[in-house]
Amino acid sequence: MRRQVKGEAVRRELLPGTSPELLKELHLLTRAGDLNADSLRKLKQVNHLAGLLAPALDDVLARFGDPVLVDCGAGKSYLGFVLYELFLRAAGKGRLLALESRPELARAGAERAARLGFERLRFVEASIAAAPVPERVHLVTALHACDTATDDALALAIRHGADHVAVVPCCQAEVARQLAGAPAPSPLLAPLFDHPWHRREFGSHLTNVVRALALEAAGYKVTVTELTGWEHSLKNELILGRKVRSGSREARERLDALLAAAGVRPKLVRLLAGEEA
Repeated sequence: MRRQVKGEAVRRELLPGTSPELLKELHLLTRAGDLNADSLRKLKQVNHLAGLLAPALDDVLARFGDPVLVDCGAGKSYLGFVLYELFLRAAGKGRLLALESRPELARAGAERAARLGFERLRFVEASIAAAPVPERVHLVTALHACDTATDDALALAIRHGADHVAVVPCCQAEVARQLAGAPAPSPLLAPLFDHPWHRREFGSHLTNVVRALALEAAGYKVTVTELTGWEHSLKNELILGRKVRSGSREARERLDALLAAAGVRPKLVRLLAGEEA
């Protein structure tokens, strides 16, 4: 892994259409226009996801007069700013809502958007579950929304009929806690739950399998892949969904059977069942 990228080599790390001025504003580029190791890792993740989202963005911009994009758990919204510059600004239409519960980050993001003239990028200071969003949204993203925040993002996408959804989960801990208090599905599987490390890793994997099945049950065609090289991020699983039908009974039955066998009930399942607000 390169420790730093300087000079003309920086340009090779940028997606076509990305301005160095934006990346300096986001503090991904130094004042001299260089990339340090941490910024390079962040930029690799954002660029890979932006590239993978290009077909979805092209789709909603072609089909809708004012598509609504929602970036959940936005933080500094590196992804949101890059998507706006590459797609929405060029198209001259579409809105991007960056949902962020921390006041200081939401305020800083709004000030940055104003400085850049990104008039249709709005920061909403609220949790994902409580944020006021339009009844209809078209693309929902969540890059490293921690633990059950990813479930909130997926529930928002499903409830608001998003045409596309993309999440990169982070730090899934809820299901591991549920597994700690649940009997093993069978004696043969008991070793999966004996050690906290294995329980955490198995719980993380199970969480994302449940998320993929829940999307399929809601009518999405799902692709699960890696976001980028492992040298750039250890939280690297990408779940992509494209709405293709109203729902799938087969996927719902598979999901119900898996939940019954594992003895867990993750937040996304509870949200979609109306068990939580």
